[in-house]
Order: sequence, then structure tokens, then C-alpha cells
Amino acid sequence: MSQRRVLRVGIDVGGTFTDLVAVESWSGERLTRKVASTPAEPHRAVVDALAALLDGYGDAPAVEFLAHSTTIATNALLGQLGLELPRVALVTTRGFRDVIEIGRQNRSEVYNLFVERPRPLVAREDRIVVAERVDHRGKVLVALERGEIARACGELAARGIAAVAICLLHSYVNDAHERALAEAIATALPRARVARSSEIDPQYREYERCSTTVVNAALAPIVEGYLERLIEELRARGVASPLYVMRSDGGMAAATHALARPAALVESGPASGAIAAAALGRATGARRVLSFDMGGTTAKAGAILDGIPQVAGEFEAAGRTHSGRAVKGSGYPVRFPFVDLAEVSAGGGTIAWIDDAGSLRVGPISAGAQPGPACYGISDRATVTDANVVLGRLNPHHLLGGTFPIDAARARRSIEELARRLEMGLEATAAGIVRIVDDAMARVLRIVTVERGLDPRDFTLVAFGGGGPLHACALAGELGVARVAIPAHPGLFSASGLLEADLRHNELAAIMRGAADLDGDRIEEHFAAGERRASAGLAAQGADPATIAFRREYDARYRGQSFELTIAHDRSPQRVAQNFHDAHRARYGYDVVDAAVEIVNARLTAFARTRASTRAPSTVILSGVEGRGGGRPPARRDVWIEDSFVEVAVFERASLGSGTSIAGPAVVEAYDSTTYVAPGWSLSVEEELCVLERSAT
Repeated sequence: MSQRRVLRVGIDVGGTFTDLVAVESWSGERLTRKVASTPAEPHRAVVDALAALLDGYGDAPAVEFLAHSTTIATNALLGQLGLELPRVALVTTRGFRDVIEIGRQNRSEVYNLFVERPRPLVAREDRIVVAERVDHRGKVLVALERGEIARACGELAARGIAAVAICLLHSYVNDAHERALAEAIATALPRARVARSSEIDPQYREYERCSTTVVNAALAPIVEGYLERLIEELRARGVASPLYVMRSDGGMAAATHALARPAALVESGPASGAIAAAALGRATGARRVLSFDMGGTTAKAGAILDGIPQVAGEFEAAGRTHSGRAVKGSGYPVRFPFVDLAEVSAGGGTIAWIDDAGSLRVGPISAGAQPGPACYGISDRATVTDANVVLGRLNPHHLLGGTFPIDAARARRSIEELARRLEMGLEATAAGIVRIVDDAMARVLRIVTVERGLDPRDFTLVAFGGGGPLHACALAGELGVARVAIPAHPGLFSASGLLEADLRHNELAAIMRGAADLDGDRIEEHFAAGERRASAGLAAQGADPATIAFRREYDARYRGQSFELTIAHDRSPQRVAQNFHDAHRARYGYDVVDAAVEIVNARLTAFARTRASTRAPSTVILSGVEGRGGGRPPARRDVWIEDSFVEVAVFERASLGSGTSIAGPAVVEAYDSTTYVAPGWSLSVEEELCVLERSAT
């Protein structure tokens, strides 16, 4: 009697496609599926992808681990897909009612006198104040009376509030008043979601703490509803395993625990690709890796140093970007660690158009999953994918191994309209679209390297997503990168990252003391207590106790500075100060050794693997190229190179064995992506990894 198969599954929901990667826990065999995303019902694509996997078995395998990345939180804040934010109330200290709207002096458009700030998530009439006051040391100056609590609860009950954010002054050092309010509100409004700032974001800076708490409160009903629907449908399909969700910081959380901080899911989708790239870098010994993910809607880039993706402590949810940089003041501040990525609207579905000056533009609007590029057979608007079809880089007949037909004639007609208006040739126009989008993507790669003091020539570029391998040579050439790694199944690579991520638990406490005044014993007690709480929290999510590890850190600054650097923890005050001097010098090129160092926060991060993960083989990222043939003869196709068509060899990825070497120009086609080997480059197969390198001159 054969043993029932047991699977670990990762599902990544993208703007155009939803990708699934499954690994058989004992043998390491890998299975992949790719289905169209369903923007109107985002949970539906997850179920469809899983059904496409399980329906192929007579005796359905057991799913012991299911991880998922989602864009539901971002879409809700952007008002997309018909998602409507609930009515949210804010309870705050008297005199601070309008902090959430006043914010900071950041302007998203400095020279626009009529610039509009993001719409407040809490209407002014729903901001309720209470008479109470705590100072910055935690001393109660004005006690919160029972009458005030009762009045606030009465006002909330009369308004039909769905979610309540509580943010009182200095509650990060003394949260007794917030806890009393939260308990009373939960009793008075049992159906409302309650978020208190001392639990969500216990650190100083009133506006950011308030904004973070309000965003969490606003997202809670939507995220909870989405996860409940998804879990219900999974159970109906017989999938009983716990559901895990990727967070913005690259860590995993059980769905039930993720509801405590729904804002931590805002950058869920992009994080999984960076985690996969970091795992590949560790597996191949590449100490410095550039993660480059080009999907159907956007392109994202991030730097990975010594196997660890760079992480930032704050972002603006639903904010805008300009040339890959976040536009300050355009979104809602959220203080939660997130994988630090630069992003630009440059994907396969990005639409090309002509502006009022008669210039060719590409983006930021995308054709998305529906209607998709013109070559998908519905739209008539030219996209980057259509340009690559016209240039011969993409298969003019079909994609996804022959299962997805391509209408090359429609792609040509969409670009012919642009070419006519530009008075240019068809192929020259298509090549212009590709050059423009390449330039935009090269900028985001520079943002995460050159602008942060890193030399891109020291990095290996890991190109993935449906379009990453197609544009990799051009981007590497632009940045001086000599080596490009293309993983097995690059179009499904982000889903692989879901199987590599650790469970993660974060704790933070405000310190606000000079480094010289730190009490080493008290700090040790604080961290030890945090580790006990973190261990319990991870165990409740199915962590393997033997894999739990901790990282202790401080947020520090020179006294008088406005922002902090995160440094390693140490018991010695002198070494803590020296760690900060070293970090400041590395970041800014100088330090001030005689200036006082101030410790703002103590951070604890706990990591663990699930019990299912610890049984899996360690080669998830690099395994799984199917059907390796014996060097099947290549087909040939005309590809536009510089100013004319050149006949080049077209290889099937599955037929290329380890040790194969191909000189460019050439095209390598796989089920989920196409690699373009440009002139002057060569491709070699190292195990299951494809490597692009500059040819010797």
C-alpha cells in the first residue's frame, strides 16, 4: 500500500497571475501551477490554484502546510476592487483630536499650492476625546475617570462604529488608560474591532503611532473577512492545515495571529520574492544579491547582504512612488518592519501611450489580469508584453507551455497605432517601449544600491517573475553587473519564497535613555521576558521549539537627532555607544565620538520554523526543473536585434542539462518565463540554475 503524499504549498497572488509551488515534504519533489488572478474575488484565485494542483490526483495528497501572500490590505487602502473601508473611530487624549489629520509637514508635491493630503481614515466627528494625561515618563497627571470611559463608550455605540483605534498620549510608557478603555469598549461594542496603540506600536512620535493604529483598525474587518472566506473554502476542499500569511517584514504568521496586526500584511506580496532570492543567495554562496522581480504589473528591486534582505522600520501604506522612490506625505504612515524594496510600475502588462507632447511613454497604468495585454486577445492597447512579442523575444503563438494562446497579429496592430502617430517603424516603436521600461527598472536597481552606498558591480542579480529573465541582460549591462542568476521556475519564484520564510514574532519597548544610563541587568530582564512571550507566541503558531532563535537590537541616535539607526544589542553601555558610532560612520561617512548616544527603543525579533518546514529538504529553491531532456535540437526564430531581425536559436529550458552553455543571441523558453540571452552574453546551466554572464571580449 503506497504512502499518501504530503505537501507543503506556497501561493503568491499577483496582479495578473496567481502562482503555486508545492513540495512533497519527504522526497522534495516539486509541483507548480499558474492560474489567472481574480481581482474581484481575490481569495478565489488561491482556491483555484490549489484545486488545479489537487484535482490531478485520484487519491488527493494531504496538505500539511499552506502559506499565502496577499494584496488585500493594499487594495483596501487604495479603494480598489470595490473594497470599502469600514467606519472607524479614534479615541484619543483631549487636545489631540486632530493629530491624525495634521500629521507632519511632509508635502507629496512641494511646489503645488493645492496639493491634497491623503483622505483621513477617521472622520472628524468620529474622533472622540477623553480627559486623561500621562507624561513622557509614564506618570499619571490626569486620571481617566469611569465617567469618561462610559461617555466614550456611549458615543461609540450611537455611531454604528465597526472598528475603534485607541491612541492616548504617552501610552507607550504607561498604557493603563488604554487598557481600561479597550476593555470597556470591547464590552460595550462586542462586534467592533479594537486596536490600541500600546499594543500595535508602543513607541514615541504621536502621529506615526496614531496613524499605525488607525490603519490597523481600518483593515481589521476587511482582512478578517477575507481570511475567513478563504479558510472556509479551503476547509470545503478538505484542506485542514493551518493557513499562514506572509508579512511585510518577510516573516510568516498564522492567519489567526496575523489579524492582531493586519497592517503588517500591506507589503505581503513583494516580501516573498526577496525571501526566495535571499535563500538562493545562501544556497549558492553569493554574499551580495540584487533581487529583481518583474511581474505583470510592477517591477521590484531589493538588496540582500550576507543572506539577509534589507529591512526598514516604516513605510507609507497606499502611498505613491516616483521613479521608484516612495513619495513622502502621499500615504498613511505605518511603523512595522518591511523588506526594503524599490518599486516601479513596469511589468509585462504596463501600457505604452503617447502624451500630449507626442512622446512615447510607458506606464504607470497596467492592463492587469483583465483585459491583459493586447496579445491575450481582448484589449487593443499596447503593453510591454506586446512589444516583446513583436520583437520576437516572446513566443508569437503561445505561452505557459502551449496552454495560453498568443495573438501576435493583435499585438502588432496595437503597436502599429503608436508607430503611426510617432511616424516610426513598427519594430523601432516596440524596441523603444522596451528601452523605456528597461530604463525605469534600472533606476530602481540603482536606488537600492548606488543611492545607499553599495556598488552594484559587487552583486549577483537574481532575475525572476514572468518578465525578469527577459530583461535581465539589459539591466545587468546598464548597472555593470557581470553575473545574473535565473532560478528554476522564475515565474513562480516568489511562491517558493513562501516555503522558505520563517515564522516571526516582534517585540518592541520604548527606552528613551542615554546609552551611558542603561541598566544592563534591567535590560537583560526585559529581553528575557520578551523571549518567553515570543516563544509562547511562536509555539501557538506551530513552531518547532528546537528552531526558535532571537535577535536583540536597539534603535539609537545622537541626542538631538530626529531619526534612529538600528544597531546590535550589547550589555556594555560603552560597546552600545561604539556600535552606534560604527553604524553611523558606515551609513553617513562620519561619526561624532564625543556626542551622547541615546537609546530610543529595544527590539526583539524571534524566528522559528514550523514543524512541517523542518522535515522538508533544504533545496526547495533550486530543485524541480522538469523533464530534463538530452539536448533537444533548438528551434529558430527571428528576433529584432538593434535595427534588424536576426535568426536565433530557441531552446526549451527543460531540455538543457547541467553543464550546457549557450552563446547569445538566443532565447530559452520555459513554462513560466522566457530568458533572452542578448548578444555579448552567454547562458550556462549550473545544476538547476541558469547563469547569465558577459562573454569574454
